[in-house]
Amino acid sequence: MGIETADDAAVYKLSDGMAMINTVDFITPPVDDPYWFGQIAAANSISDIYSMGGKPLTALNVVMFPSKILDMGILHDILRGGHDKVVEAGACLVGGHTVDDEEPKYGLCVNGIVDPNRVITNAGSKPGDALVLTKPIGSGVLFNAVRSGKLPFKDLEKDVLPLVASLNDIAMAAALKFNVHACTDITGFGILGHLLEISLGCNAGVVVDFKALPIYPYALEMYNKGETTGSNKGNRQMVNTSSFEIQTALSEQEEELLFDPQTSGGLLLSVPDSQSGDLIKSLKTAGVAVAEKIGYVVAEPVGITVV
Repeated sequence: MGIETADDAAVYKLSDGMAMINTVDFITPPVDDPYWFGQIAAANSISDIYSMGGKPLTALNVVMFPSKILDMGILHDILRGGHDKVVEAGACLVGGHTVDDEEPKYGLCVNGIVDPNRVITNAGSKPGDALVLTKPIGSGVLFNAVRSGKLPFKDLEKDVLPLVASLNDIAMAAALKFNVHACTDITGFGILGHLLEISLGCNAGVVVDFKALPIYPYALEMYNKGETTGSNKGNRQMVNTSSFEIQTALSEQEEELLFDPQTSGGLLLSVPDSQSGDLIKSLKTAGVAVAEKIGYVVAEPVGITVV
């Protein structure tokens, strides 16, 4: 698996029983707290291994930091957050690379393994599949709202950051007991951007039930207060390149949630609809805080319909 599809990671077959997964990702700080930044960035990077059905083994730090401007103790806390999340994932942090830069950036190059016969891509959905999401959406506008002073950081720390920084390992472990046709994690393209990748990958249509979408606390409120992100417009333009229709009455602010960019978002799992109820039950039993059926794949041309 290489660049032929818009998948989350590359997969290289080593033997009949083992393939290697390679991915790299780094981000600018979504929050000012360095330890939370490290945790979120690491969880975001490791997620691509889980979305392919794999297990992370090693990670390398990718660091850009303004050492002449910010105290090195901040870098220490960023790296401590990343290290703790890698350890939580059961992987080993084995090195990395650091450069001096004007703005802090942090992430990981992660290597994992997967059974070559169980590689999950974002291109295998089938008409009749249900789409199950394992984290809320709306984190993008919340991060900006904290920066602009519209939302206290303590509200984010209490109700949002623990979910954003949580690993997708438990969700994928539960999902692998079912017939997962496709999977991706929801990140910068927003829920509709990643659903478009699912649609393009299987050459079929996708229907999304807006009322079924799990949404982070305060996210709609922040859009109502005039907050937005720098990615919403581009995400909307990307979705509009294909067939896109909203068939339900949504406010302008509710529409914006559909294009809100996520950091360390949940898994979007495509399974036969007959298995979706048991999958959701299994996810919640395993400890996944959010698991909702948000739509389904239909035997129609590529595109997205919101109902």
